[in-house]
Amino acid sequence: MDSRKFKGIAKRTLIVLLIALVVIQFIHPAKNNAETLTASDITKAYPVPDEVQKIMQKACNDCHSNHTTYPWYSRIQPVDWWLNDHIQEGKGELNFSEFGSLALLRQSKKLKKAAKEVEEGEMPLSSYTLIHRDAILTEAEKQLFLSWARDLSQQIYAKVSPEEIEADKKRMEERKKQAEKK
Repeated sequence: MDSRKFKGIAKRTLIVLLIALVVIQFIHPAKNNAETLTASDITKAYPVPDEVQKIMQKACNDCHSNHTTYPWYSRIQPVDWWLNDHIQEGKGELNFSEFGSLALLRQSKKLKKAAKEVEEGEMPLSSYTLIHRDAILTEAEKQLFLSWARDLSQQIYAKVSPEEIEADKKRMEERKKQAEKK
């Protein structure tokens, strides 16, 4: 191939990519910024000590609530799309803003799982704490969150009906059988 032809193709490709990069700057997903707390927010449904609320605010709520504090770089595409996907995924796993709307057994399990992930160092995510250094939990903060989450999980579980527990056990057994078949 002639080098002039190659340079022409490369130049046109670069121009198209640059135009596409500029155009996508005007396409942004809706922000995760609810104005007020919902009636089903965990802080409305259950007592959450101020110290635990502070921990959740700095290490959890950006991805696990309807109240994300966006950094400056969220205005740049495709970073904003990536952040939005990450937030939606986090809220799909656990959304403290909608926590009270879950069935009691599910609430108990969600808190138990959150405690396990914090204890094992899986939460907050290292990709989040890399940039948000203040979200790194001290050992005392971890222990406070773990104690609160486990205690509340047990309190909620105590309210679950025996029928619901039995139905859940059957669902788990069925899932296990399905997984073994695969």
